Amino acid sequence: MKRNFIVACLLVACFGMVSCDDTTNTIGGSLIDNIDKLSVKADTFNVTSKTVLADRVIGRTSTGYLGRMEDPETMSMVTGNFMAQFHVLSDYQLPKSDSIMSRDANGIIADSCDIRLYYSSYYGDSLSQMKLTAYELQKPIEEGQVYYSDFDPEAQGYIRTNGIAERRSYTLLDYTEADSIRDKKGYTRNIIIRLNKPYIDKNGQTYNNYGTYLMRKYEQNPIAFRNVYRFLHEICPGFYFKIDGGSGSMAHILTAQLNIYFKHKEKGKIREISTNLIGTEEVLQMTNFSNDNTRLHQLAVETGHTYLKTPAGLFTELSLPMSDILSGHSSDSINSAKIVLLRQNNTSTSNYQFGIPKNIVMIPSDSVQSFFTNNRLPDNKTSFLATYNSKQNAYTFNNMAGIVSLFAHHQNGSANWGKVMLVPVEVQTVKQGTGENAITKITKVSHDMGLSSTKLLGNTAGTNNIKISVIYSKFNGR
Repeated sequence: MKRNFIVACLLVACFGMVSCDDTTNTIGGSLIDNIDKLSVKADTFNVTSKTVLADRVIGRTSTGYLGRMEDPETMSMVTGNFMAQFHVLSDYQLPKSDSIMSRDANGIIADSCDIRLYYSSYYGDSLSQMKLTAYELQKPIEEGQVYYSDFDPEAQGYIRTNGIAERRSYTLLDYTEADSIRDKKGYTRNIIIRLNKPYIDKNGQTYNNYGTYLMRKYEQNPIAFRNVYRFLHEICPGFYFKIDGGSGSMAHILTAQLNIYFKHKEKGKIREISTNLIGTEEVLQMTNFSNDNTRLHQLAVETGHTYLKTPAGLFTELSLPMSDILSGHSSDSINSAKIVLLRQNNTSTSNYQFGIPKNIVMIPSDSVQSFFTNNRLPDNKTSFLATYNSKQNAYTFNNMAGIVSLFAHHQNGSANWGKVMLVPVEVQTVKQGTGENAITKITKVSHDMGLSSTKLLGNTAGTNNIKISVIYSKFNGR
């Protein structure tokens, strides 16, 4: 314990200096007696980098995306189409049938029905004219499988033949809603798809709209509306929202909500009410993206920099000089390692620049797939998280000694030895505790599926823009 404490103190002292130069080899002797000297050394090495085509990524994210935007760097379109399923609660119920006043000759009906795609923010122009089609799924997209960003429900046969295919034009700033509604406190911007046309179910039964179909199905079997599996497989498998035309905006979809409106009598008064089904993380919500891979290939071979580009775009791979790092240090401990990745400023004059990736993870190149498939979190041993620092215009991995030690102990000579991948990610956190004792804990890390792009300095012959600083220590016993 004493030795570990001393080493920790020395590392703090060393990183607190302007630089750790050759004089660090005397630090141990100045603090510890001659019987048990601690030798601390620091060195710096060059790191090479290259851009890697990400192709497709696991499409598991808490945010959906819907729209089409031109990428200012590639001058090609990026399209996001969104799939949503709806969650039901174990105690879900409609009012008693005899209290529902909306009726026709066949029984209770919905006066109207719609799906609202609530969005938190967007890229582009809120007045861009967009076109979409809302397709009814014929079967649910099942849990327990890995789906990628190029998964296309339409191409995979999930769209119901002769099912709902509701087309509409929209702008993100929706002037079809009254100002009195949009100006209300708590109003959340949304894209509305109205489902008020006659609906024919899989048994050939016709209803005046989709909401009436749901209400009568509930009347027949309420239990199916209280079990998510049964609801998805027997009642409503979900909807796929596909961009059919227009460009210039991409909405960040928070949730999809299916609303059924009808008249209800209570205590002698009749009023209009609604019942709602909401898309949550308990059921699948996915975005599939289409990109111009030919143009991405061209960016990947550029020199003088590397790219981080989302969604499903480009990663940066670093090659750590492990042979140099280990040379002459076979009996030393690697106490700390640090890399600073400087960003190259964007020179594009577009009014709609993609954002800078906020968070990136560093993972061994051969472990990227398993990291995201298994929902792992950065552990500061073999995977590390860095957040963009606007003042430094850089990402800094302050202590990545664990990943260096990992390679040091697994010298298998494989093509991926010493190589790490930098991947833009979306990070979900939760605060635990209150006041000064509050801590922020990471609960989920997934591929960043938003529109973001940046260049990192590096990938230049003869010029070393990326350095790794390493601190070693060794105890010299009797």
